[in-house]
Amino acid sequence: MNMSGCWRVWRRRGGPGRTRLAIRDSLSAMRWLCLFAASAASLFAQLPAPNEAGVSMGHIHLIVKDPDAQQKVWVDVLGAQPSKAGPLNLLKLPGIFIIISKGDPTGGSNGSVVNHVGFLVKSYPDIKAKLTAANIKLIVDSAQNKQIIAEFPEQVRVEFNEDASIPAPVIMHHIHLFLSDPAAEQAWYIKTFGAAATTRRNLPAAAIPGGEVDFLKSNTPTVPSKGRTIDHIGFEVKNLQAFCDKLKADGVTFDSPYREVAQIGLKIAFVVDPAGTRIELTEGLAGR
Repeated sequence: MNMSGCWRVWRRRGGPGRTRLAIRDSLSAMRWLCLFAASAASLFAQLPAPNEAGVSMGHIHLIVKDPDAQQKVWVDVLGAQPSKAGPLNLLKLPGIFIIISKGDPTGGSNGSVVNHVGFLVKSYPDIKAKLTAANIKLIVDSAQNKQIIAEFPEQVRVEFNEDASIPAPVIMHHIHLFLSDPAAEQAWYIKTFGAAATTRRNLPAAAIPGGEVDFLKSNTPTVPSKGRTIDHIGFEVKNLQAFCDKLKADGVTFDSPYREVAQIGLKIAFVVDPAGTRIELTEGLAGR
């Protein structure tokens, strides 16, 4: 499933364009603006309903030397909204949370199995202008394809593709893994997380509510994500303890077992995929 298709369905079934036509004659301009603002605000970090396995997209966790500089880019360029989970600093974007922690990473995302994360944007010219104003390096800039791959501070790579139909300026789209065996990795995500088999640009992908994980064969070896600037990815899971029990029975490797962390109000566990992607499983992010 392509995430942009999900948002197009939302738009046809009552997105802001259609609603405006229906109520233009009965609402004042000020009332319409208030309704639109409320609708747009509700999209931020509104994690989608899980799939049949109980899994949806959850968060991306960055480890950087200067969290303030990193957060400034996400807030100023993408409009992320700061939030908290106990002492944990969260940034809200439609469909995903970004968590930024202070640390000493061993390298950027390029060269790691988690090469970059990707978002859809409503306007390629607008996002390019904001990135340029923030002095963000553009690794790829294709006006023809309306695509940008940018390098945020401390070599965090982020991809942007235009889709003018989305209901917000930016929404979560994909996590891109570079590895030696894309087909085997896709099969693992389908079996482990109930992901749907799909493709993107004729390459294997695994769709999980809220986005997709894309798999690209790397011509050079990549290293595990743990310790890099994109340290791990995160999925929100319904009934996490039971889910972890099932994973153990299936022989999935745990980097850290299931536990409840009262300080941040979350239940968590960590697993590692066959290519070395560190994955945090959470219960409790949804609705924050």
